[in-house]
Amino acid sequence: MKTNDTLAIGLMTFAMFLGAGNIIFPPFLGLEAGTHLLPAMAGFLITAVGLPALTLIVFGRLSDSKQLTNPLPNWLATLIWVALLTAVGPAFSMPRAVTVAYEMGINPFVDSDQLPLFSLIFCSLTLLLAFHPGKLVDYIGKVMTPLLIIMLCTLAVTAIINPLSAPLAPQGEYINFAFTQGLVQGYMTMDAIAAVGFGWVIIKAINSKGVTGKKAVGKATFKVALIYIVLMGACYLAMGYVGATSSPIAHAATNGGELLSLYVAHHFGDYGQLLLAAIIIMACLTTTVGLTNACTEYYQQTFGVPFRRTASIVVVLTGFIANVGLDQILALSLPAILVLCPVAIALILCALFYPGQQKYRNTYIAAITIALFFGSIDAASILDAVPAALDESFKQWLPLYSANASWLLPCALVLLSRRVLLFNTPQQPESSKA
Repeated sequence: MKTNDTLAIGLMTFAMFLGAGNIIFPPFLGLEAGTHLLPAMAGFLITAVGLPALTLIVFGRLSDSKQLTNPLPNWLATLIWVALLTAVGPAFSMPRAVTVAYEMGINPFVDSDQLPLFSLIFCSLTLLLAFHPGKLVDYIGKVMTPLLIIMLCTLAVTAIINPLSAPLAPQGEYINFAFTQGLVQGYMTMDAIAAVGFGWVIIKAINSKGVTGKKAVGKATFKVALIYIVLMGACYLAMGYVGATSSPIAHAATNGGELLSLYVAHHFGDYGQLLLAAIIIMACLTTTVGLTNACTEYYQQTFGVPFRRTASIVVVLTGFIANVGLDQILALSLPAILVLCPVAIALILCALFYPGQQKYRNTYIAAITIALFFGSIDAASILDAVPAALDESFKQWLPLYSANASWLLPCALVLLSRRVLLFNTPQQPESSKA
């Protein structure tokens, strides 16, 4: 693939991942980590950037998104894909992007509730861009992303040249466990589940450039993932530094969005609010366009549903659900994503070690079942639905329960034990075992 095409698809990938949450979360992490910013950010980058990048690389090795679930029974594979794409599409992620774009980009400038009108305009623009999937790389990779990077660089350069203060002492868990706290917070971005959806779009974009061979697709995807790692890592570091040096204005902030708003207002005045609004709206728009295409690509390939019909349904549902309100969307989405994200990562780990082969069906099913079971425990914990006595037992005996990642070690043990079993009986197909 030509270098310009690789760069354009890499820029598109970065922009699709760069939602409002990716921009507003690191500043608050930087504020709390203070002088421990570097170890905290190192842990954060491993899970917030490393996991999604690994997902993209695995997709490249498979060369076809559907091969991720190829060893599973058809009904189970379809169920998983529909659940994952519904979660990152019209049910949760897309409506959240619309409401965040409104809350941070429009609401500060209006006196009345304009969410219905804004969601109509925003979703119409999303649909207009999604209707031309062949131009997606040009729209996002070559036009919108460079503008987004320029705006983010403006904030980063300002923080470096004119910091409000030196980083203060770390707070809370960042005092003694900065690296591990960064790992946990990076995992909670849940970008790994978004990567499963975006894999459809990225592989399709690579194929559209005439690259279809398995090795060629894998090589191109690896280069795209590297571009994503560099750009997203730089964005997180810059926004983290903004937060770490913003303590003089941070007393009124309770989250990263408020902190970033105070920062741009202090440095740029009214123009800063406009700058931040433009960044947030554009970041959310690139995300909704990418997710719309991910959903429609799947339904078109799997069920033969016309692209425009599926795109229209996805975007209309997004607009309706967005008007429920951000608080309600967040309350409903977090438990569901905490269940689905482990399933998605378990699939990626299976495909990494047992790529797309039918004889490993039992391994896939076992890993998914474990991830679903323990992910449900994590979701119940978030909802305070775990009885107090059981909650204390889980905290004491279930590793990573307090980090909402209790599924990780059991799933890893399943994959490792299966690997040892297969090594000792290499000639016996796993699917034939009792």
